[in-house]
Formats: sequence, structure tokens, C-alpha cells
Amino acid sequence: MKNGNGHGSGSDALRNAPKRFYKAVSVAATDGGWQVLLDGRGVKTPRRLGLRLPTQALAEAIAAEWDAQQGSIDPRTMPLTKLANSTLDGVIGREAAVAGEIVGYAASDLLCYRAERPDTLARTQRQCWDPLLAWARERFGAELNTTAGIMPVGQSDKALAALRDAITALDAFALAAAHVMTTLTGSAVLALAHIHGRLTLDEAWSAAHIDEDFQTGRWGEDTEAKMRLEARRAEMAAASQFHRDSRS
Repeated sequence: MKNGNGHGSGSDALRNAPKRFYKAVSVAATDGGWQVLLDGRGVKTPRRLGLRLPTQALAEAIAAEWDAQQGSIDPRTMPLTKLANSTLDGVIGREAAVAGEIVGYAASDLLCYRAERPDTLARTQRQCWDPLLAWARERFGAELNTTAGIMPVGQSDKALAALRDAITALDAFALAAAHVMTTLTGSAVLALAHIHGRLTLDEAWSAAHIDEDFQTGRWGEDTEAKMRLEARRAEMAAASQFHRDSRS
């Protein structure tokens, strides 16, 4: 799934960002959904498609991002807009391909690779991850194999087909959110568990970072690693809100 904001990152992106060219931000109902208006004109995606959104809640959340821009438009502060652009420009019409990318993660899902030691870490993984794999088996009929260590473990065609069915059942907006969650956590099961309400956002994030949390508790916190993790956590939260607001 392609990045939908069309901008670079870091200080160069902000320096080259366009100035705020509008005064008023609003939302309005349109055919088949809602749109965000800048001085009465509809926002467009990088591919020049109309930014049509499925719910008023999502339109208002995206409008708030545009309204919060001061001076220059900083796409780094507009994660919901970025996700909407990605959905309209890169998911709709490509649902099967995006679903296939998520299934690719399921073939080597984080939850299937366990630590052999120390015992505390291995036990924590079992206690957290085994119930989630059981949920995937009961909910979707996907029985995933696990292994200890880093040697690859194969998954059955039946299990992957079951997960593919669950993923392709999502609409384009949910699929976009699931793709982000999967790439951030390394687990299609965690993404599905959050989307289907089995896990809260905090629970899904914690489940994906058992190893990191264990290492931090053992060796202390690295400032740069913490900042990177916080940025990724913010992306996960945006994907969660994007999915939730697209259902409202």
C-alpha cells in the first residue's frame, strides 16, 4: 500500500511544505458519504480524487487536522488525512493485493515465533499469545503453527486461506487500517484482533512488544529507541482511530 501524503519527511518536508491557503474548514454530506471542505471546496487526494469519506465522524476528524495547521501544512501532523489518501489512491481497486500483503505477514506472524529463554520471557509470550492464536482458530478457522527460536515454521494453506477470507471481508477503509497495524506489529492476528474488538489498542500494542518491554526492563531504556517507538505507537493509534471513525 503506497504512502498517500505525497511529501517527504523531517525538516526538509516542513521547509518545503505549502503555506496554509484556506481560512475555513468544514464538512458536508455528498453522494455516498462525506467530504472535507476548505473554503467551500472539496479536498482532493494526491491523485486528484475527491476525498470521499464513509462517515461524518471520520470527515470531522480529518477536518480537525486541516484546521489545526498553522502557517505551513505539515503532513506529519495529519495521519488520518494520510490514511484516507492511501485508502482512496492505493487500496480501492487494489483490495486483493493489499489483502495479500497482510496475509504475507500472517505466513510469518510475530505470534508464531517464541523465545526459548529466558523462561520469564517465554512464559509471558505463551500467556499473552496462545489465547490470541486460539481466538484466531475459533473465530476464523486458522490454526497457526508456532516455533521456538528463529527457524522458519510453515503454515498450512488452509490456515492462510482462512485468514485471507477474514481479511478480504474488510472494506477498503478497514483494510487500510489493518495494513498499517500489521506492518507496525508484524502480526496480522493482532491487527484482526483489534479490528474485531478482541483486543484494545493498548493490549494489541503491548502484545506486539513483549520482547522489547522485557529487554527494557532488563537493560534500561534507550532514548532514541523510545522516541522511535513512540512515533510508531502514534501511527498505530491513528490507524485505530481511522478504523473506528470509519465505522461510526
